[in-house]
Amino acid sequence: MTLPFDPLSSPRDKAQLRRMLRAERLSLTDRPAREEQLQSALRVWLTQREDVTVGAYWAIKGEFDALPALHRWTEGRGHGTGEGPPRRIGLPVMNRQTKHLRFHQWYPGCPMEEDAYDIPKPKGTDVMVPTLLLVPCVGFGPKGVRLGYGGGFYDRTLAGLEPRPYTVGLGFRHGYIDWLEAEPHDIPLDAMLTEDGVVWSRET
Repeated sequence: MTLPFDPLSSPRDKAQLRRMLRAERLSLTDRPAREEQLQSALRVWLTQREDVTVGAYWAIKGEFDALPALHRWTEGRGHGTGEGPPRRIGLPVMNRQTKHLRFHQWYPGCPMEEDAYDIPKPKGTDVMVPTLLLVPCVGFGPKGVRLGYGGGFYDRTLAGLEPRPYTVGLGFRHGYIDWLEAEPHDIPLDAMLTEDGVVWSRET
């Protein structure tokens, strides 16, 4: 597969790097196989967690779509079995004034509407506080460093959540940049998953 750029000589300018990684993500010719591998890795990883409230995202711009794996996850413990509380998924809803995210419950077929950025969000569902947060990554670096879109929404949200949820980044292996470093406002991830499985965890 021919890549749009050489990761070893990628630009140190983050805005340009974001554009290049997004273009590469959209051009992956083996994307279906990568998607399937990451879906499987996420499903297996979730079985090791005790969480019942997970914050996710609506996939855009070629992001990995975690909702199929999460929907299967909700069908496990507590889903009409009497074996504990039901598992719930939340999608982000942005507060235009504070630029913070709140999470509203999502389920297949629930009412949806578009937010200020034309991204679908749940309409009229309950607010929930996730104990586990799945975070999309444009790119990622060592020790949980994440490259997002530059808006700072997740960092502001995490800084205001108490208790802070466990955060796991989701992306494809092409997005790894070994020189990527955190900026003062960045909050590192607790773990990172790609189609190769867990590629970094704070516990290891």
